[in-house]
Amino acid sequence: MDRPRLLDLFCGAGGCSMGYHRAGFDVTGVDINPQPRYPFTFIQADAMTLDPEFIRSFDAVHASPPCQGYTTMNQRWSETRECHPLLIENVREMIQCRPYVIENVPGARNDLINPVQLCGSFFGLEVRRHRLFETPILLLVPECDHPDNEIPVYGKMDGRRLWTRTDGSELRAPKNLEVARSAMGIDWMEWDELTQAIPPAYTNFIGKQLMEYINAKAK
Repeated sequence: MDRPRLLDLFCGAGGCSMGYHRAGFDVTGVDINPQPRYPFTFIQADAMTLDPEFIRSFDAVHASPPCQGYTTMNQRWSETRECHPLLIENVREMIQCRPYVIENVPGARNDLINPVQLCGSFFGLEVRRHRLFETPILLLVPECDHPDNEIPVYGKMDGRRLWTRTDGSELRAPKNLEVARSAMGIDWMEWDELTQAIPPAYTNFIGKQLMEYINAKAK
């Protein structure tokens, strides 16, 4: 039986794509930058210039528009935010012809429609990495359960102490790539890619519910 086809826009090195693949989709990724480690069919292109007919040829679409303009830090400095495109509204207009998912950082909450938040603690990962997901389908989402063994996959990979918690335990940067990969549930990315990635567990979770929605609509 053919797998439903999903288009992943702004795909990066493929964290979201891998989750959807594991949920049962045949995934094609699009990114404006080369992605030599992307694990599926890849098209290097500006996602915002894609032919609408090409988008409609897929059964579902995921998009992770650039998040820099939506981060909390950039929202504090208007001149910095102006340097980064705010694409969520335009992306929604472009992809809502199909069942869709839009992902972004918590700072984008006001730009997203009824988003749900996912956290690495939902899936037993050693990262929090809170991310918001907008989709017209109903998602059932558990609550956060933050562990004390969080691995911060951002900044530098040098094992340094980032801060000391009130209980005396320390939050430290990962010492090597293997620790960071394990924390994210990703085994093919380099450090710079990991810092920008979404754990596949997030979109595997969403993808299974999206698959149920698509199959129900097809009956």
